[in-house]
Amino acid sequence: MMPASRWSQDCERGRSSHRCHPRYNRDSACSGRLYAYTKGCWPPDLQLERTTAVASKTSRELSQADANQQDRRGRRLALSCRLFFFGDDDFEGEAKILDISTNGCSAESSIDVTVGMLLKLSLFLPDFKWPLRVDQAIVRWIDGKQFGLEFTSIRLAQRERLRGLIMKVRP
Repeated sequence: MMPASRWSQDCERGRSSHRCHPRYNRDSACSGRLYAYTKGCWPPDLQLERTTAVASKTSRELSQADANQQDRRGRRLALSCRLFFFGDDDFEGEAKILDISTNGCSAESSIDVTVGMLLKLSLFLPDFKWPLRVDQAIVRWIDGKQFGLEFTSIRLAQRERLRGLIMKVRP
């Protein structure tokens, strides 16, 4: 059996002599696009919408979007603790964490930051005496004195420590 990626390449090239597989079909009205049929045949207009939507994003983009939505829905923890941040050219400041997840946090500070700014972080969490280090975080949004940080580079042990804290505190 030929893998789906090969079927996609064959159909995009317009080859008409590829082998048929019961789970895949080629629709001549749609420029040789390959459709996956799970149970029976889907209506052509529904199948076209589904294929176009999925084709417009890579599987990595889809999984990242799903992960971000799941994280925001179920794994955010309201927490009040200190955060020190360090940027380029001796830029540094202190903030209070408002909530946190394994992928980022929101904080409040009297020091002005800008969207897109890259920072190194030290978070003083209530679970340990030493700070949790984030090698790189990016400022994603600002609302007055509050801002959101995404942890773009954090060591696995630090992320697991954070995950453990969130799971321990959540009901």
